[in-house]
Amino acid sequence: MRFAPVGVMALDEPAARPLPSPSPSSSPAAGRGRLIGFACGAGAALIWGIQAVVSRQSVADGLGPVDVTVLRFVTAAVALLPFALMRLKPFPVGRLGWRKALILTFFAGAPFSTVLVGGSTFAPALHTAVIAPSLIPVVTALLAYAVMGEKSPLGRIVGLALIVTGIGLFAGQGLFQGGQEGAWRGDLLFVLASTMWAIFGLLAKRWGADAFDLTISLSILSLAVLPLLAFVVPLKLAGASLSAIALQAGYQGLLVGVASVFLYASANQTLGAARASLFLPLVPAITAVASAILLGEWPSALELVGMVIVMAGMTIAMRA
Repeated sequence: MRFAPVGVMALDEPAARPLPSPSPSSSPAAGRGRLIGFACGAGAALIWGIQAVVSRQSVADGLGPVDVTVLRFVTAAVALLPFALMRLKPFPVGRLGWRKALILTFFAGAPFSTVLVGGSTFAPALHTAVIAPSLIPVVTALLAYAVMGEKSPLGRIVGLALIVTGIGLFAGQGLFQGGQEGAWRGDLLFVLASTMWAIFGLLAKRWGADAFDLTISLSILSLAVLPLLAFVVPLKLAGASLSAIALQAGYQGLLVGVASVFLYASANQTLGAARASLFLPLVPAITAVASAILLGEWPSALELVGMVIVMAGMTIAMRA
């Protein structure tokens, strides 16, 4: 990681060496900034960790994947519309342009959300938090090598190998030892979701997309996809309770769609990308605790071992 110099000596400085001034990194303001950065990173991880539990709760509340997707993007679009009107010219794609914005919306907007939440209808919440995010760096590394010839350093390869090993232990019980009935279907959907997000990440980086502007565009452009999804899969919103609708709209739309993006962007800006990314391995642990307490879904011993290996692999890969 490269660090900017903390100061530049003036050319006409006197020969006598002045007393060293405290570096910005050791000042009280910098310390407070780091604390705020850590709080923002932990807050984003907490939101993402509980998201899998909230998605899983939608099944018990009688809502389908498309219902959750509709509630998420309608709520997020309404909340982000004022920012879109101020920031994005032309509306709602900005400097990214229509073609690139629509491609990215397919891979990370409403279709992605439907696949991800669809996996939650079959598999326990912990599977969402372990398989989906941890496979993203693996698929990204494979695609980067296959398409662009980009090689990963040895440390990252070791971390990615640990991730694959942990997922094999974690999901193997459902595939070969019975596990929860139908969980393998959800796991396959999580693999598809990871692949979609990996493609999105590579394209967004290649096209130099601004993170906040892209979040706004994805939320608003996804509104055009929602009627098609609702036509293919009939909505169940009419039969759901108001509290169930409010939970998904508030959590998925406001907390996941808006607040977590702001918190992680703040942590990224304050701590740097490498340190901010180290909060991501916390997500499975948060989900494991939340799903056990709130849903009564307790992981098996093999799943716990696999989860620990995955978290270790994520940490190693990200630090590399």
